[in-house]
Amino acid sequence: MVEQSGTTAPVWSPALNDPAPRELCTDCGVSRMSDPKQCGQACQFIKPDYPAMELQVHGRNRDPSKPDEAFFGPHRRMLQAAMKQPREGAQWTGITTRIAERLLETGAVDAVLTMAPDPADKWKPMPVLVTSPEGMAQCRGMRMGYAPSLALLEPARAAGYKRIAVIGIPCQVYALRSLERKLGFERLYVIGTPCSDNTTTENFHEFLDLLSDRPETITYLEFRADYHVELRFTDGRVQAIPFLLLPISKLKPDFFPITCRTCVDYTNTLADITVGYMAGRGEQWLLVRNQRGEELLDLLGDEVRLSEPTSAGNRTAPVKGFLKNTELAAGGLPVRGMPNWLRPFMGWLMPKVGPRGLEFGRARVEMKAVETVLHLRRNYKQKIKNMVPAHVWALVKPYGLEPDDSERRN
Repeated sequence: MVEQSGTTAPVWSPALNDPAPRELCTDCGVSRMSDPKQCGQACQFIKPDYPAMELQVHGRNRDPSKPDEAFFGPHRRMLQAAMKQPREGAQWTGITTRIAERLLETGAVDAVLTMAPDPADKWKPMPVLVTSPEGMAQCRGMRMGYAPSLALLEPARAAGYKRIAVIGIPCQVYALRSLERKLGFERLYVIGTPCSDNTTTENFHEFLDLLSDRPETITYLEFRADYHVELRFTDGRVQAIPFLLLPISKLKPDFFPITCRTCVDYTNTLADITVGYMAGRGEQWLLVRNQRGEELLDLLGDEVRLSEPTSAGNRTAPVKGFLKNTELAAGGLPVRGMPNWLRPFMGWLMPKVGPRGLEFGRARVEMKAVETVLHLRRNYKQKIKNMVPAHVWALVKPYGLEPDDSERRN
């Protein structure tokens, strides 16, 4: 049960302040804190400084001798992983929430800041502080919508929590790292998930309505690395829909907000460990980024199955196609110009010949970089100079996108 006040319950959701209005805001929670002006320092969408932040968090920048760091950021190692005993209700096998459980079980942290489903809507995220291992079971699974998690940092500190873990997406983690020293926690662990291409909970319900005539029976949705969306239903049915057969053309042009279409950190490079799916080939994909990340993975012991990630296919043509379709979409959602009769065949073919594993991850990161440059040029040309870091320009250069004089940082 979620309590709205007090600190004795295993899951605690303090009341939130209203957000301060801001342009290009994902409501990470900083604008709801006691000093909303901190957004000017902390926001990823103003003037992010990834070289400085990577040095602060990891003690080094991206290593040119390790080509994949150009795509995925600093890391000690990458792994394909799965819990040997998958957790009921988990989005994949439950690695993220199990790490958090272990942090609480071992007393390494006093609380975990994450999100749980809103009592009024299972798909809507509600920021919570979890103070006992059993509370993490309430936080399994995917939510869709803005989750102002960082607004709970001040209540956590006021409650006397000195050692905390935060589970967050990239725009939340960038802001967290920017404020980390000022917050003054004795110990901070950051478990990151890749960018989720977020939308509002209301928009997400419209998407579910297009996927099923009984959307209220959908209990699970996941975009998989095999070019399918997996749906699960209350009656136990499982359905896999090829990406090319999704009703994207029926979505409103701004289904994904401009912030999520201008993300410069898809893989959450400032987390201690990133837990995602892109290069997992049907399992999960871990990027252990620093010593704290090693500590987090070690907590799982032999509960987790680990292997080396693999790679297959070639990303160049799909990324070029994405670039062309994004340009043609004129600011809306890119929809492939393909005859309907051909889509089922291509949906069958892409998992067999398209980029897979690490190559799929590289493709998605390059697509996000392309998307960022094109949408900023269309909507916020004056912001490119400050918003687009050098590592993003490096990713799009092979596809003919380079900064002009007005887009270069001094």
